[in-house]
Amino acid sequence: MAKAKLVISSKNYSSWSLRGWLLCRMAGLEFDEEIISSDDPSMRAELLVLSPSTLVPCLTHDGLTIWDTLAIAEYLNEIRPEAGLLPKERAARARCRSVSGEMHSGFSALRSGLPVNLRKFSAGFKVWSGAQADIDRIVTIWRECLALSGGPFLFGERPTVADAMFAPVTTRFKTYDVKVERVAADYCRLILALPDMVEWTRAALLERDEIQELESEF
Repeated sequence: MAKAKLVISSKNYSSWSLRGWLLCRMAGLEFDEEIISSDDPSMRAELLVLSPSTLVPCLTHDGLTIWDTLAIAEYLNEIRPEAGLLPKERAARARCRSVSGEMHSGFSALRSGLPVNLRKFSAGFKVWSGAQADIDRIVTIWRECLALSGGPFLFGERPTVADAMFAPVTTRFKTYDVKVERVAADYCRLILALPDMVEWTRAALLERDEIQELESEF
């Protein structure tokens, strides 16, 4: 069987690429990376939140092509159920899907106001009301999930789809010096310290591509 391939874009700027990559790592799937340049017009549109992109992440495996992060998550859960990408208990599984879907389709103010940029740090960044409402909702989701599961991850002792979906948020909070309550801050530190996240971040810091619009102060 041919090795799986995951098509992604910038490791510094692309939240969706990070999610897909993390999901494959969490599933224990061996794969090759193909990185599309941020000079590609469709990639720039996705990174600048100008239009949705169906190009990344895109997983090719066993003769199949799967795009969209949640579709990749469901596929990986089917072929690697032992990885525990979705919780075993039905109620927890439903909640995991719900909060993952909310992250997938919502929080537009956070996406546009605090774009992912792992090479950047903005101390004392001014968070406006729209983005703050998104931050408050995310922190509420984390608090409720951790209280129900007992942590340290959102649904218990091992990371799930939900943790992959919210992982880019933890980088945003770090980049823009977002102050959150202790439970959320501890969760951010946990996710950012994961070996896969450390590896991704190191690669992001070495990238040479720069999108000027994402380097400007808002």
